Amino acid sequence: MNSPKRYSPEVGERAVRLVIEQQSEYPSKWAAICSIANKFGCTPETLSAWCKRTKVSQEDSSINLSERERLKQLER
Repeated sequence: MNSPKRYSPEVGERAVRLVIEQQSEYPSKWAAICSIANKFGCTPETLSAWCKRTKVSQEDSSINLSERERLKQLER
């Protein structure tokens, strides 16, 4: 059984940035992910996970502190 490859954070950030920049050149986001993942030597699933993680962290950072507190109160 092959051990999973580890990629540096810089490689992941570069791959995600390429997906974001070049997505319009492909028929779908998945097609862009498959093509770019092949260039970086990772699986499309790995690159897709990196893209999702980046999106979540961007959304988290876009909400300021008072909005987070308000959301917590509303969720209760």
